[in-house]
Amino acid sequence: MAVSRSDLATATLNRLARVMDVTPSGFAKRIAGTGRDTDGMQLDPHLALILALGDRACPARQNATVEEQRALTRESSRLAAGAPIPVGGVRDLTVTGAAGPLRARHYVPPSATAGPRPLLVFFHGGGWVVGDLDTHDQPCRLLCRYADVHVLAIDYRLAPEHPYPAAVDDAILAYSWALEQAAALGADASRVAVGGDSAGGNLAAVVAQHARDHGMQAPTAQLLVYPAVDASVPYPSKDLFAEGYFLTKKQMDWYWDTYSAGGSRTEPRLSPRCASDLSGLAPAIVATAAFDPLRDEGEAYAAALREAGTRVVARRAAGLVHGYLSMTGIHRASLHESLAVAGALAALLDT
Repeated sequence: MAVSRSDLATATLNRLARVMDVTPSGFAKRIAGTGRDTDGMQLDPHLALILALGDRACPARQNATVEEQRALTRESSRLAAGAPIPVGGVRDLTVTGAAGPLRARHYVPPSATAGPRPLLVFFHGGGWVVGDLDTHDQPCRLLCRYADVHVLAIDYRLAPEHPYPAAVDDAILAYSWALEQAAALGADASRVAVGGDSAGGNLAAVVAQHARDHGMQAPTAQLLVYPAVDASVPYPSKDLFAEGYFLTKKQMDWYWDTYSAGGSRTEPRLSPRCASDLSGLAPAIVATAAFDPLRDEGEAYAAALREAGTRVVARRAAGLVHGYLSMTGIHRASLHESLAVAGALAALLDT
């Protein structure tokens, strides 16, 4: 079978990234150079090398079409994922969405034969514009195995074809479907959580608020990994890490504009941090990254939840950037932090 140029390039980049990750830290820092120390913190030197490699190897996203960006996201996710993490089982299915069936993927934990485990309804990141079941297959596998939970990943509709509130409406209907079908999936129907990374963290937070406000069964927990929860305020981290840390301010603003399609950024279903009442919500894990434009809004949301009486586990990943949950195959520190997040979720669901 012939090997494509794309596959060869991906394999080469993957090997380079792995070599960089085991380079001695002092040497890695010298190669990466200075200029990666910001806000009194130091970017992980191995990650600095990997980011530099990515910047050189990948075409500029800002000049790419939506379809090209989606293809780039799929390719970079495949590169960074590594070998698939084994779980008890994986199958594709459909769930109810606001405008018809949605693709979904069910991950079964290895321990499922010992009795029903909780179910995590997971919404992928990608700025509500890119991302799908495949780009987040490895993060879902990791959470399934190491949090010991069923994971139901939802392929909600994306902008610009389906702008706000399509993704929100799909997320709410998918969560409702999960509540009804949890037992049929082999999960514990009394412990259904919501979660997601970045844009998916936004959707999980909105679903938790909607459940409280509309008499639905509340999620057992919220897993919000570097969530986009407040576009109404120019938080300092958006400028501190505007360039050079994977997610750029320009890219983030484009995602917001494409998704919101002119909607008010103070509307709670777009910016859940703007809700007038944050009391009575499900316990939350809010995981942020030190070098992430979204860091400050995630931490502001965690503080606001705690002030409103919600139980919050807040984590800031030192030295890491936005997207670390998807970098576990090429960066050990990202893997270790992702495993810690999974452990925190397991602890929260089993208390």
